[in-house]
Amino acid sequence: MFEKLAVMEEKYEEISRKLSDPEIVNDNKLYTQLMREFKNMTPIIEKYREYRKTSEAYDEARELLEGGGLDKDFKEMVQSELEQSKENSERIVSELKVLLLPKDPDDDKNVIIEIRSGAGGEEASLFANSLYRMYTMYAESKGWRQEILNANPTELGGFKEISFSIEGDGAFSRLKYESGVHRVQRVPETESQGRIHTSTVTVAVLVEADEVELEINPADLKIDYFRASGAGGQHINKTESAVRITHLPTGVVVECQDERSQHKNKDKAMKILRSRLYEAMMEEHDAKIASERKMQVGTGDRSERIRTYNYPQGRLTDHRIGLTIYRLEDILNGNLDEVFDALATADRAAKLANQEA
Repeated sequence: MFEKLAVMEEKYEEISRKLSDPEIVNDNKLYTQLMREFKNMTPIIEKYREYRKTSEAYDEARELLEGGGLDKDFKEMVQSELEQSKENSERIVSELKVLLLPKDPDDDKNVIIEIRSGAGGEEASLFANSLYRMYTMYAESKGWRQEILNANPTELGGFKEISFSIEGDGAFSRLKYESGVHRVQRVPETESQGRIHTSTVTVAVLVEADEVELEINPADLKIDYFRASGAGGQHINKTESAVRITHLPTGVVVECQDERSQHKNKDKAMKILRSRLYEAMMEEHDAKIASERKMQVGTGDRSERIRTYNYPQGRLTDHRIGLTIYRLEDILNGNLDEVFDALATADRAAKLANQEA
Protein backbone atom coordinates (compact mmCIF):
# COMPACT_ATOMS: atom_id res chain seq x y z
CA MET A 1 0.00 0.00 0.00
CA PHE A 2 2.78 2.46 0.94
CA GLU A 3 4.70 1.85 -2.30
CA LYS A 4 1.51 2.71 -4.17
CA LEU A 5 1.09 5.86 -2.06
CA ALA A 6 4.67 6.97 -2.70
CA VAL A 7 4.11 6.66 -6.48
CA MET A 8 0.81 8.50 -6.13
CA GLU A 9 2.51 11.36 -4.26
CA GLU A 10 5.03 11.77 -7.11
CA LYS A 11 2.17 11.95 -9.61
CA TYR A 12 0.33 14.41 -7.37
CA GLU A 13 3.34 16.74 -7.28
CA GLU A 14 3.72 16.42 -11.06
CA ILE A 15 0.07 17.40 -11.58
CA SER A 16 0.56 20.32 -9.18
CA ARG A 17 3.43 21.59 -11.35
CA LYS A 18 1.39 21.15 -14.54
CA LEU A 19 -1.50 23.18 -13.09
CA SER A 20 0.89 26.15 -12.86
CA ASP A 21 1.95 25.80 -16.51
CA PRO A 22 0.41 28.69 -18.58
CA GLU A 23 -0.05 26.42 -21.62
CA ILE A 24 -2.11 23.94 -19.59
CA VAL A 25 -4.05 26.73 -17.84
CA ASN A 26 -5.10 27.98 -21.29
CA ASP A 27 -6.20 24.49 -22.37
CA ASN A 28 -9.57 24.43 -20.62
CA LYS A 29 -10.34 20.75 -21.23
CA LEU A 30 -6.93 19.47 -20.04
CA TYR A 31 -6.86 21.88 -17.09
CA THR A 32 -10.32 20.75 -15.92
CA GLN A 33 -9.29 17.09 -16.23
CA LEU A 34 -6.08 17.61 -14.24
CA MET A 35 -7.86 19.75 -11.64
CA ARG A 36 -10.43 16.98 -11.07
CA GLU A 37 -7.65 14.39 -10.70
CA PHE A 38 -5.74 16.69 -8.31
CA LYS A 39 -8.86 17.28 -6.22
CA ASN A 40 -9.59 13.53 -5.98
CA MET A 41 -6.00 12.75 -4.91
CA THR A 42 -5.68 15.56 -2.34
CA PRO A 43 -7.39 13.86 0.66
CA ILE A 44 -5.33 10.67 0.08
CA ILE A 45 -2.01 12.51 -0.16
CA GLU A 46 -2.79 14.68 2.87
CA LYS A 47 -3.59 11.57 4.91
CA TYR A 48 -0.43 9.82 3.66
CA ARG A 49 1.69 12.81 4.72
CA GLU A 50 0.00 12.77 8.11
CA TYR A 51 0.93 9.08 8.39
CA ARG A 52 4.57 9.81 7.57
CA LYS A 53 4.78 12.48 10.29
CA THR A 54 3.24 10.11 12.84
CA SER A 55 5.67 7.34 11.81
CA GLU A 56 8.62 9.70 12.23
CA ALA A 57 7.43 10.66 15.72
CA TYR A 58 7.10 6.94 16.58
CA ASP A 59 10.62 6.15 15.31
CA GLU A 60 12.14 9.07 17.24
CA ALA A 61 10.44 8.01 20.47
CA ARG A 62 11.51 4.40 20.03
CA GLU A 63 15.14 5.38 19.38
CA LEU A 64 15.20 7.52 22.52
CA LEU A 65 13.85 4.66 24.61
CA GLU A 66 16.24 2.13 23.09
CA GLY A 67 19.19 4.48 23.68
CA GLY A 68 18.52 4.49 27.42
CA GLY A 69 19.89 6.99 29.94
CA LEU A 70 16.57 8.84 30.35
CA ASP A 71 15.36 10.10 33.71
CA LYS A 72 12.06 8.73 34.98
CA ASP A 73 9.80 11.68 34.05
CA PHE A 74 11.27 12.10 30.57
CA LYS A 75 11.12 8.35 29.94
CA GLU A 76 7.41 8.30 30.87
CA MET A 77 6.76 11.23 28.50
CA VAL A 78 8.59 9.50 25.62
CA GLN A 79 6.75 6.22 26.37
CA SER A 80 3.45 8.11 26.20
CA GLU A 81 4.51 9.69 22.88
CA LEU A 82 5.41 6.25 21.50
CA GLU A 83 2.02 4.78 22.44
CA GLN A 84 0.13 7.81 21.08
CA SER A 85 2.06 7.67 17.80
CA LYS A 86 1.29 3.98 17.45
CA GLU A 87 -2.44 4.59 18.01
CA ASN A 88 -2.43 7.45 15.51
CA SER A 89 -0.60 5.35 12.91
CA GLU A 90 -3.12 2.52 13.21
CA ARG A 91 -6.03 4.96 12.90
CA ILE A 92 -4.51 6.67 9.85
CA VAL A 93 -3.80 3.33 8.14
CA SER A 94 -7.50 2.42 8.56
CA GLU A 95 -8.51 5.78 7.09
CA LEU A 96 -6.09 5.34 4.17
CA LYS A 97 -7.57 1.93 3.36
CA VAL A 98 -11.01 3.57 3.06
CA LEU A 99 -9.66 6.43 0.94
CA LEU A 100 -7.93 3.94 -1.39
CA LEU A 101 -11.10 1.97 -2.09
CA PRO A 102 -11.87 1.96 -5.83
CA LYS A 103 -13.89 5.03 -6.70
CA ASP A 104 -17.16 4.64 -8.57
CA PRO A 105 -16.31 5.98 -12.07
CA ASP A 106 -19.78 7.53 -12.27
CA ASP A 107 -19.51 9.53 -9.03
CA ASP A 108 -18.73 12.86 -10.71
CA LYS A 109 -21.52 12.57 -13.26
CA ASN A 110 -24.88 14.26 -13.49
CA VAL A 111 -28.06 12.32 -12.75
CA ILE A 112 -31.59 11.80 -13.95
CA ILE A 113 -34.11 11.08 -11.21
CA GLU A 114 -37.43 9.38 -11.99
CA ILE A 115 -40.14 9.50 -9.32
CA ARG A 116 -43.36 7.49 -9.71
CA SER A 117 -46.35 7.26 -7.38
CA GLY A 118 -47.07 3.70 -6.25
CA ALA A 119 -49.69 2.34 -3.85
CA GLY A 120 -51.92 4.95 -2.27
CA GLY A 121 -53.59 6.80 -5.14
CA GLU A 122 -53.63 10.59 -4.87
CA GLU A 123 -51.82 10.50 -1.53
CA ALA A 124 -48.88 8.74 -3.24
CA SER A 125 -48.93 11.35 -6.04
CA LEU A 126 -48.78 14.17 -3.48
CA PHE A 127 -45.83 12.50 -1.77
CA ALA A 128 -44.10 12.12 -5.15
CA ASN A 129 -44.27 15.92 -5.33
CA SER A 130 -42.84 16.17 -1.77
CA LEU A 131 -39.85 14.03 -2.80
CA TYR A 132 -39.34 16.07 -5.98
CA ARG A 133 -39.31 19.22 -3.84
CA MET A 134 -36.89 17.61 -1.35
CA TYR A 135 -34.35 16.64 -4.02
CA THR A 136 -34.53 19.95 -5.88
CA MET A 137 -34.09 21.91 -2.62
CA TYR A 138 -31.03 19.78 -1.87
CA ALA A 139 -29.69 20.44 -5.37
CA GLU A 140 -30.29 24.18 -4.89
CA SER A 141 -28.36 24.14 -1.59
CA LYS A 142 -25.38 22.65 -3.48
CA GLY A 143 -25.59 25.17 -6.31
CA TRP A 144 -26.57 22.43 -8.78
CA ARG A 145 -28.80 22.98 -11.79
CA GLN A 146 -32.04 21.04 -12.22
CA GLU A 147 -34.42 20.71 -15.18
CA ILE A 148 -37.74 18.88 -15.52
CA LEU A 149 -37.58 16.39 -18.39
CA ASN A 150 -41.10 14.98 -18.20
CA ALA A 151 -44.00 15.33 -15.78
CA ASN A 152 -47.45 13.84 -15.40
CA PRO A 153 -49.20 16.07 -12.80
CA THR A 154 -52.50 15.42 -11.02
CA GLU A 155 -55.32 17.90 -10.39
CA LEU A 156 -54.52 18.16 -6.66
CA GLY A 157 -50.88 19.17 -7.20
CA GLY A 158 -49.20 15.77 -7.12
CA PHE A 159 -47.30 13.81 -9.75
CA LYS A 160 -48.15 10.40 -11.12
CA GLU A 161 -44.59 10.54 -12.37
CA ILE A 162 -41.86 13.11 -12.90
CA SER A 163 -38.38 12.86 -14.43
CA PHE A 164 -35.77 15.57 -13.97
CA SER A 165 -32.04 16.04 -14.37
CA ILE A 166 -29.62 17.38 -11.76
CA GLU A 167 -26.31 18.73 -13.01
CA GLY A 168 -23.48 19.43 -10.61
CA ASP A 169 -20.08 18.30 -9.35
CA GLY A 170 -20.48 14.92 -7.63
CA ALA A 171 -24.27 14.74 -8.08
CA PHE A 172 -24.32 10.97 -8.58
CA SER A 173 -21.98 10.33 -5.64
CA ARG A 174 -24.55 11.90 -3.28
CA LEU A 175 -27.84 10.85 -4.87
CA LYS A 176 -27.02 7.28 -5.96
CA TYR A 177 -28.35 5.81 -2.70
CA GLU A 178 -31.93 6.98 -3.38
CA SER A 179 -33.11 4.26 -5.79
CA GLY A 180 -35.88 2.12 -4.30
CA VAL A 181 -39.30 2.31 -2.65
CA HIS A 182 -39.96 5.26 -0.33
CA ARG A 183 -42.86 4.72 2.06
CA VAL A 184 -44.86 7.55 3.64
CA GLN A 185 -47.14 7.31 6.69
CA ARG A 186 -49.38 10.30 7.34
CA VAL A 187 -52.99 11.46 7.76
CA PRO A 188 -54.28 12.75 4.40
CA GLU A 189 -56.11 16.11 4.40
CA THR A 190 -59.18 14.32 3.05
CA GLU A 191 -59.22 11.82 5.96
CA SER A 192 -62.00 12.88 8.38
CA GLN A 193 -61.33 10.10 10.94
CA GLY A 194 -57.68 11.03 11.42
CA ARG A 195 -56.45 7.63 10.30
CA ILE A 196 -52.86 7.21 9.15
CA HIS A 197 -52.51 6.06 5.55
CA THR A 198 -49.46 4.29 4.12
CA SER A 199 -48.46 5.08 0.54
CA THR A 200 -45.43 4.32 -1.58
CA VAL A 201 -43.38 6.09 -4.21
CA THR A 202 -40.58 4.59 -6.31
CA VAL A 203 -37.40 6.51 -7.09
CA ALA A 204 -34.81 5.63 -9.72
CA VAL A 205 -31.50 7.49 -9.89
CA LEU A 206 -29.78 7.11 -13.26
CA VAL A 207 -26.38 8.30 -14.44
CA GLU A 208 -26.77 10.85 -17.22
CA ALA A 209 -24.95 9.04 -20.01
CA ASP A 210 -23.59 10.96 -22.97
CA GLU A 211 -23.42 9.91 -26.60
CA VAL A 212 -19.76 8.91 -26.35
CA GLU A 213 -20.51 6.36 -23.60
CA LEU A 214 -23.55 4.90 -25.27
CA GLU A 215 -24.20 5.05 -29.00
CA ILE A 216 -27.77 4.26 -30.01
CA ASN A 217 -28.50 3.03 -33.52
CA PRO A 218 -31.35 5.16 -34.98
CA ALA A 219 -32.64 2.02 -36.72
CA ASP A 220 -33.36 0.54 -33.27
CA LEU A 221 -35.81 3.32 -32.42
CA LYS A 222 -39.55 3.61 -33.03
CA ILE A 223 -40.61 7.24 -32.56
CA ASP A 224 -44.26 8.27 -32.18
CA TYR A 225 -45.62 11.80 -31.90
CA PHE A 226 -48.92 12.65 -30.20
CA ARG A 227 -50.77 15.53 -28.58
CA ALA A 228 -49.78 16.38 -25.03
CA SER A 229 -52.33 16.93 -22.28
CA GLY A 230 -52.06 18.18 -18.72
CA ALA A 231 -53.89 17.23 -15.54
CA GLY A 232 -57.61 16.73 -16.08
CA GLY A 233 -57.27 17.27 -19.80
CA GLN A 234 -56.08 20.86 -19.40
CA HIS A 235 -53.49 22.50 -21.64
CA ILE A 236 -54.38 20.32 -24.60
CA ASN A 237 -51.68 20.83 -27.16
CA LYS A 238 -53.04 21.51 -30.64
CA THR A 239 -49.92 20.10 -32.29
CA GLU A 240 -48.37 16.67 -31.90
CA SER A 241 -45.44 17.85 -29.78
CA ALA A 242 -45.34 14.94 -27.30
CA VAL A 243 -42.85 12.19 -28.10
CA ARG A 244 -42.78 8.48 -27.35
CA ILE A 245 -39.55 6.61 -28.15
CA THR A 246 -39.38 2.80 -28.07
CA HIS A 247 -35.99 1.10 -28.07
CA LEU A 248 -36.87 -2.02 -30.07
CA PRO A 249 -34.03 -4.37 -28.93
CA THR A 250 -34.85 -3.90 -25.22
CA GLY A 251 -38.48 -2.77 -25.26
CA VAL A 252 -37.66 0.31 -23.14
CA VAL A 253 -40.27 3.04 -23.72
CA VAL A 254 -39.80 6.73 -22.86
CA GLU A 255 -42.39 9.50 -23.18
CA CYS A 256 -41.80 13.23 -22.97
CA GLN A 257 -44.44 15.93 -23.26
CA ASP A 258 -43.22 18.66 -20.94
CA GLU A 259 -42.12 21.05 -23.69
CA ARG A 260 -44.30 22.60 -26.39
CA SER A 261 -41.56 21.92 -28.91
CA GLN A 262 -41.46 18.48 -30.53
CA HIS A 263 -37.69 18.83 -31.01
CA LYS A 264 -37.06 19.65 -27.32
CA ASN A 265 -39.27 16.77 -26.17
CA LYS A 266 -37.36 14.39 -28.44
CA ASP A 267 -34.01 15.59 -27.04
CA LYS A 268 -35.20 15.13 -23.46
CA ALA A 269 -36.67 11.69 -24.21
CA MET A 270 -33.36 10.60 -25.77
CA LYS A 271 -31.51 11.81 -22.65
CA ILE A 272 -33.73 9.63 -20.43
CA LEU A 273 -33.53 6.64 -22.80
CA ARG A 274 -29.73 6.84 -22.97
CA SER A 275 -29.50 6.89 -19.17
CA ARG A 276 -31.86 3.92 -18.74
CA LEU A 277 -29.94 1.86 -21.28
CA TYR A 278 -26.63 2.84 -19.66
CA GLU A 279 -27.92 1.67 -16.27
CA ALA A 280 -29.03 -1.67 -17.75
CA MET A 281 -25.65 -2.05 -19.46
CA MET A 282 -23.75 -1.33 -16.22
CA GLU A 283 -25.90 -3.76 -14.21
CA GLU A 284 -25.24 -6.51 -16.76
CA HIS A 285 -21.52 -5.69 -16.71
CA ASP A 286 -21.40 -5.74 -12.90
CA ALA A 287 -23.25 -9.04 -12.73
CA LYS A 288 -20.64 -10.60 -15.00
CA ILE A 289 -17.63 -9.44 -13.01
CA ALA A 290 -19.40 -9.56 -9.61
CA SER A 291 -18.16 -6.06 -8.78
CA GLU A 292 -19.95 -3.64 -6.51
CA ARG A 293 -20.92 -0.57 -8.51
CA LYS A 294 -24.21 -0.46 -6.62
CA MET A 295 -24.27 0.41 -2.98
CA GLN A 296 -23.26 -2.51 -0.76
CA VAL A 297 -25.74 -1.71 2.02
CA GLY A 298 -28.64 -2.04 -0.41
CA THR A 299 -29.25 -3.51 -3.81
CA GLY A 300 -30.29 -0.25 -5.44
CA ASP A 301 -33.29 -2.18 -6.75
CA ARG A 302 -36.40 -0.07 -7.33
CA SER A 303 -38.53 -2.75 -5.68
CA GLU A 304 -36.56 -2.63 -2.41
CA ARG A 305 -38.20 -0.63 0.40
CA ILE A 306 -35.40 1.62 1.53
CA ARG A 307 -36.98 4.33 3.69
CA THR A 308 -40.05 5.34 5.70
CA TYR A 309 -41.22 8.92 6.29
CA ASN A 310 -43.54 8.97 9.33
CA TYR A 311 -45.27 12.36 9.60
CA PRO A 312 -47.11 11.90 12.95
CA GLN A 313 -43.81 11.05 14.67
CA GLY A 314 -41.69 13.45 12.59
CA ARG A 315 -39.43 10.48 11.89
CA LEU A 316 -37.32 9.29 8.98
CA THR A 317 -36.02 5.70 9.02
CA ASP A 318 -33.58 4.29 6.49
CA HIS A 319 -34.08 0.52 6.68
CA ARG A 320 -30.79 -0.41 5.00
CA ILE A 321 -28.57 0.91 7.78
CA GLY A 322 -31.04 1.24 10.67
CA LEU A 323 -30.77 5.04 10.69
CA THR A 324 -33.57 6.96 12.46
CA ILE A 325 -33.76 10.76 12.54
CA TYR A 326 -36.50 12.80 14.23
CA ARG A 327 -36.19 15.86 11.97
CA LEU A 328 -38.52 14.93 9.16
CA GLU A 329 -39.58 18.47 8.20
CA ASP A 330 -35.95 19.59 8.04
CA ILE A 331 -35.04 16.65 5.79
CA LEU A 332 -38.04 17.22 3.49
CA ASN A 333 -36.77 20.79 3.10
CA GLY A 334 -33.66 19.38 1.42
CA ASN A 335 -31.28 19.05 4.38
CA LEU A 336 -30.14 15.56 3.40
CA ASP A 337 -26.41 15.61 4.13
CA GLU A 338 -26.72 13.74 7.44
CA VAL A 339 -28.61 10.92 5.67
CA PHE A 340 -26.25 10.80 2.69
CA ASP A 341 -23.13 10.91 4.90
CA ALA A 342 -24.40 7.95 6.97
CA LEU A 343 -25.17 5.95 3.80
CA ALA A 344 -21.76 6.74 2.26
CA THR A 345 -19.98 5.70 5.49
CA ALA A 346 -21.92 2.42 5.63
CA ASP A 347 -21.17 1.82 1.95
CA ARG A 348 -17.42 2.31 2.45
CA ALA A 349 -17.38 0.10 5.56
CA ALA A 350 -19.17 -2.71 3.70
CA LYS A 351 -16.82 -2.43 0.72
CA LEU A 352 -13.76 -2.47 3.00
CA ALA A 353 -15.05 -5.56 4.84
CA ASN A 354 -15.72 -7.23 1.49
CA GLN A 355 -12.21 -6.38 0.26
CA GLU A 356 -10.54 -7.77 3.38
CA ALA A 357 -12.69 -10.93 3.49
